[in-house]
Amino acid sequence: MTCCHRVSTKINSYLPYDPQVWEFRTASAGLQTVHSGMFPPQGAEWMIPRGQGKGGGEGEMIAFQKALVVLPQEDKDRDLSAGCTMFSSSTSYKNQSYDKLKRSCLEDKSLFEDPEFPTTDKSLFFRKPLPGRVEWKRPGEISSEPHLFVEGISAHDLHQGLVGNCWFVAACSCLALKPQLWKKVIPDHDEQEWDPKRPENYAGIFHFQFWIFGEWLDVVVDDRLPTINGELIYCHSKPNNEYWSALLEKAYAKLSGCYESLEGGNTGDAIVDFSGAVAESISLEKEAFYKEPEKEANLFEDLLKVFERGGLISCSIKARPNEIELKMANGLVKGHAYSVTAVKRVRLGHGLVAYFKNETIPLIRMRNPWGKIEWRGDWSDSSDQWKTVGDMERANLGITVEDDGEFWMAFTDWCKHFSEADVCRLINTSVVSLQKTWHEVVFHGSWTKHAEPLRNRCGGCSNHKATFLQNPQYLFDVTKEEDEVLISLQQRDMKIHRQIGQGENLYVGFCVFKVEENRKYRMHDILTQKCVETSAYINARTVFMRCMLTRGRYVLFPTTFKPQILGEYMIRVFTDVDAFCRELTEDKPRTRCWSAFVGYPQLVTHLYVHAAEGLENQDNPGGADPYVIIYCEGQSVKSVIRKDTLEPEFETMAIFYRKKPRKHLTIQVWNSNPVQDEFMGQVVLAGGVKDTTEPQRLRLRKRDRRMADEMPGTISLRIVTSTQLLDM
Repeated sequence: MTCCHRVSTKINSYLPYDPQVWEFRTASAGLQTVHSGMFPPQGAEWMIPRGQGKGGGEGEMIAFQKALVVLPQEDKDRDLSAGCTMFSSSTSYKNQSYDKLKRSCLEDKSLFEDPEFPTTDKSLFFRKPLPGRVEWKRPGEISSEPHLFVEGISAHDLHQGLVGNCWFVAACSCLALKPQLWKKVIPDHDEQEWDPKRPENYAGIFHFQFWIFGEWLDVVVDDRLPTINGELIYCHSKPNNEYWSALLEKAYAKLSGCYESLEGGNTGDAIVDFSGAVAESISLEKEAFYKEPEKEANLFEDLLKVFERGGLISCSIKARPNEIELKMANGLVKGHAYSVTAVKRVRLGHGLVAYFKNETIPLIRMRNPWGKIEWRGDWSDSSDQWKTVGDMERANLGITVEDDGEFWMAFTDWCKHFSEADVCRLINTSVVSLQKTWHEVVFHGSWTKHAEPLRNRCGGCSNHKATFLQNPQYLFDVTKEEDEVLISLQQRDMKIHRQIGQGENLYVGFCVFKVEENRKYRMHDILTQKCVETSAYINARTVFMRCMLTRGRYVLFPTTFKPQILGEYMIRVFTDVDAFCRELTEDKPRTRCWSAFVGYPQLVTHLYVHAAEGLENQDNPGGADPYVIIYCEGQSVKSVIRKDTLEPEFETMAIFYRKKPRKHLTIQVWNSNPVQDEFMGQVVLAGGVKDTTEPQRLRLRKRDRRMADEMPGTISLRIVTSTQLLDM
């Protein structure tokens, strides 16, 4: 088993129906191409799940009803690339309804005062008092003619305040670049804007939406902002009468308990909260992309694709505790979050020659949330390298020689000088799209403790062999010959607990095991099942992994690093086609009222067919196209076909709960033929409890009345049988 190393489904639709109607947790045959939250075209027929599959069996059908969906023009124009997550309905945080509260204030002709986030020190800090006397002021008391936006929203609007939340400001800069995202985070922005012509409609109340642990929360705040000497303390916009960033930060601070809880965080986490994206952390330092041109080129193409498809990227330079926000000679700042504002192939040369020559260089543009202090190396604002770029290309890139915090770098230099990057992908789960789409399944769960091992769900990582299989288990299928699978494990955000000294993330990760083709119950032992993927175990909010898996059945284990650690998690699995993903909750077949008549399993048998050797040539250029079928009590498991070989490796597993112990198991080898498949031999096994459990190689034999006669070839396998159904 691979050792683990520690290092430092609920989907609601945006459509106008009760979101509970759209909830589903398991994917089964009735959901082959349906995903709640997908944005259909005008007049599309939409399928609404009304019930849920019960348990972990196969073939369960979910009842559906059809509904005609007619979308307003505004919704049809939205970017579909974000799929379901972006456009889900929202839940009122702390049961505060923006519409009801605003209506009440307008009726009373009063300005809103939020009782859930009062203007007290408790909302500001829990440990470090601020350097000065704090006054909470409304925007109209800070500047004349306040606005939510001044000349629209821009990544250049933001500046970091006193609290060390450059990560949040960098995320806001990324957000400002994506209209389809910020219009969700700042809903009804036109309605929330100040209207100087109708001041009576202003109630001092705003609301923002964040994607928290799988659902959109609508967070209400009043407009009273903390100031010292009449100036905003925290995040603020460049125009002194623009307030979207300060109010957004206040709503996020409310979610986190207080402003000080925002000190020290991860830009990727904030971007996920703004979008529902999937966050992937890339160690630029560890991977050393700049040393391998091909590897670097692949990374650039990946980031270019992410950015063009609406994804968000941020980066930082690792720092020791005494180096946080240390300015280096090259203009970069250690321990400081930067937002990536562009990824481009920039054309070199001037005039028509540039187009015919088509020489380009990969560049990346970033922004310092301080709004100043920039990179001083190649491709910086005043670098001579820009002389090699034509005027039109420079104009398209918006090059300015100004210390505004935004600058370009050669991609190689970026890989060399930055340590880490957070890449947030908006996974496309839309039905209607020209880009690659994914099928998504989301599960919520928890690591819980129980004295009874079968009910314990906090077994720790695979280093803890005695308890590892006591973790939650999720089964999924890969039905293509090979497919890319994306897995994201997210734990509950802990910032709100910082006030009581418990705001640290757990060390979490996950393992993926390839298991028997017909497994339907929880794993209780590891026999021939293989751990094919193991994530890093880190104390980050999200652990993400991309893996290429071959056809077969898999079980996913989300775990904490140590056993007996409690916590909540959300797991998201993305596959090219429906993977029928579901949680394994049952340990063995149920005893039912009719079991007395039809029988109940008395034995459980695990069978692993490894390979065959010396098979008979079937007049095929490659010898044969063999596959294996395992039969037991009317059930069968078939392997994939191995092309052009007489020495196939099948690596096929099966598990059978046997009601008739005396009935033998049969393993047959066949050659795939377009006209008619050809029998190549078989072995028959008693599968008794006392039979050897060691690997064995058996001679293939004929079938029916000639079973005693040998055929060319042998088959290697391992079989284990037990009377205890919970042994496997």
